Amino acid sequence: MKDEFENIVSDLVNNSVVLEMKKYRQHFDVDCFSHCYDVSYCCYAITKKLGLDYKAAARAGMLHDFFLYDWRVKNDYKGLHAFIHGKIACENSLKLFNLTKKEQDMIIKHMWPVTIVPPKSIEGFILTLADKYCASKEILKHLANVISRKEVVKYAGVVFHLLIMNIK
Repeated sequence: MKDEFENIVSDLVNNSVVLEMKKYRQHFDVDCFSHCYDVSYCCYAITKKLGLDYKAAARAGMLHDFFLYDWRVKNDYKGLHAFIHGKIACENSLKLFNLTKKEQDMIIKHMWPVTIVPPKSIEGFILTLADKYCASKEILKHLANVISRKEVVKYAGVVFHLLIMNIK
C-alpha cells in the first residue's frame, strides 16, 4: 500500500519547489512538507479503503498547503491566511502540475467551513477532516512534549505515588 501511495505522489514529493515546503513551519515543530505528506497519506488510506478516488485525494492532500510563506509573518497577500491559503496553494500547484477540477476544488476548499462553500466531492470532505486530524495530532504531540519537559510534571507522579502510599 505504501509503495502505491509513493508512486502516486512521487512527482510531487520529488519536485524541487514542493520540497521548499520543508523550509516553512506549519504547526509548532512540524514543517509544511511533513504535514502535507501525512495528510496526503491519511487521505489516500481512507479513500482507498472506501473505494473512492484515492489518487486525487493523495495528490490534493500533498498540495493542500503549498503556499510557500511563513503564515505567522506579515506578507503581501491580502486577507487572513486561514481564508486565502487554499486558493494560493492551488495557484502554486497549477504552475507546476496538471490538476483535475476535483483536485483543485479539494485544495481550495480544504479549510471548510472557513471557506463557506463546501467541497464538491466526498474526497474533498475527507481531505478537510484528514487535515484537521493531522493538525490536531501535531498540536497534541507538541503539548505532550512541552508538558513532559516541565520538572513539576516529571515529579508529579512520584509525589502522587507517595501520597497514595501514605494514605494506605
